[in-house]
Amino acid sequence: MKKIAGVFAILVFFATNVTAQIQLTRNGKVTFFSLAPLENIEAVNNEVTSILDVKKGEFAFVVLIKSFKFKKALMEEHFNENYMESNTFPKASFKGSITDMSKLDFTKDGTYPVTVAGDLTIHGITKKVEAPGTLTITGDIINATSKFSAKVKDYNIKIPSVVENKIAETVDVSVDCKYEPSKKS
Repeated sequence: MKKIAGVFAILVFFATNVTAQIQLTRNGKVTFFSLAPLENIEAVNNEVTSILDVKKGEFAFVVLIKSFKFKKALMEEHFNENYMESNTFPKASFKGSITDMSKLDFTKDGTYPVTVAGDLTIHGITKKVEAPGTLTITGDIINATSKFSAKVKDYNIKIPSVVENKIAETVDVSVDCKYEPSKKS
């Protein structure tokens, strides 16, 4: 519970008294996939917390690293202990915005291609990123999806030499978040 409160506190700075402009999810999904010569690596995290300010077009995401689930327990252990050092770097985050809000109408149902730009922090390293995405608006529900690639070395994630040929240098990341209006407390 303490973790959840801390994660939510990070996102609260976006919230204002006008809650109708704030959309929230606590069960967004982030998947990563690494095509590797010996064995593909894939993990899913269904506990992503994210907030979207529809008036400003700003997004914030917090992803708890230990919430990524793998098909093999040993992969998950190595991921947390050896690569991501999740006790030292317990979360990844993104803070950014839609680059061209003039193409969106949050009051009209539809599917809108967007580009999001901002700061992605993984393993304690923050990099500027830009990624394509899609917003699908249905009533007061907004579904946001995106796919992009991240280079492992850009985030100072060390791959032991004994397995470096088995792990791809680039990881494909997929994001799928269903936002609902935040409730006024």
